[in-house]
Amino acid sequence: MESDPPLSRPRWWQWPTVLSLDAPAVVLLWQGLIAHAAGVPLGPAPRFVLGASVWLSYAGDRWIEGWRLAPAQVLTVRHSFYQRRRWSIAGVGTVVLGMDLAVAERYLPPADLIAGVVLLGAVLAYLLSHQVIHRRSPWRVPKEACVALLLTAGVALFILAGRPSLLPTVAAPLGLFAGLCLANCALISLWEREVDRGHGQVSLIRQFRGAAKLSHALPWAVGFVAALHGLVGPEASRPIAGCAVVSSVCLAQVDRLEGRWGWRAARVLADVALLTPAGLLFLSAIRPS
Repeated sequence: MESDPPLSRPRWWQWPTVLSLDAPAVVLLWQGLIAHAAGVPLGPAPRFVLGASVWLSYAGDRWIEGWRLAPAQVLTVRHSFYQRRRWSIAGVGTVVLGMDLAVAERYLPPADLIAGVVLLGAVLAYLLSHQVIHRRSPWRVPKEACVALLLTAGVALFILAGRPSLLPTVAAPLGLFAGLCLANCALISLWEREVDRGHGQVSLIRQFRGAAKLSHALPWAVGFVAALHGLVGPEASRPIAGCAVVSSVCLAQVDRLEGRWGWRAARVLADVALLTPAGLLFLSAIRPS
C-alpha cells in the first residue's frame, strides 16, 4: 500500500486529525446539543474535563501505537507525528493531564467525579486490552464498538451524573450519537484496512466476514432511525435527530466518494461529517433570549 508521501509533512487539512483535535470537537458539540435539549446547564469545567480527557485518550492510544511500531511500519501521518515527537507530546500530555485532574477535583461535584473515575477505568481497560493483551486476537470486542461506547459514555457523563431521571429523555439521542460513532469508526476501519494490517492491528473489517457490507450500510441505517425519531419522538429532540440525519447522509457520501478522493481525505471528512451540531449551537447562542 502506498503511504502518505512524505509522512513527515501532513497536509493542512490533516492537522486536526494529526493533533487529535477532531474527536474532542465532535464529543463536545454533541454533548452541548444533547444537554441543551435536556435542559441541563453545562459550565466550562465539565466541557474542559470532557475535551481534555478525550484528547488524552486519543493521544495516548496513538502515542502507544507509535512506540510499538518501527519507523518503517508506520503508514499514516498521525502515527508518524506521534512517533517522531514522542517526548514533546508526552510533555504536553502531562500538562493537560495535570490541568484535567486539577479542574475536575476543584470544580466537579462528587457524583461527576465518581462517574468520571468509572469511565476512566473503562478507558484504561480498553487501552490495555486493545494495545497489549488482545492486540492480535480475532475474538476481542471490536475496537470500533468500544470507541463508540466510550465516546457516548463521555457525552452522557456530565448530563446524567446526579440526574439519572433524565435517562429516558436522553437515551434516544445518545443512541443516535453512538450509532454515528460506530458508523464513522467502521468506515474508517474499512478504508484503512491495509493500515491496520501493516500495523498489526485487528479491526472490525479484519475480524468479521461481511463487515464491509455492514459498514457501507450503517450510515443509512442510522439516518433512517434518526429520521423516524424526528417524526415520532419528542419535539425537544428533533434538532438532534436532524443533525443525526445530516451527519449520516454526509458519512454515506464520503464513503461513496472515498474511491475518488482517497482514504486519507475520507478519514478526515468522516469526522467533519459529525460536526453538524455546530450550526444549531451557534444559532442558539446568538438567538435573543
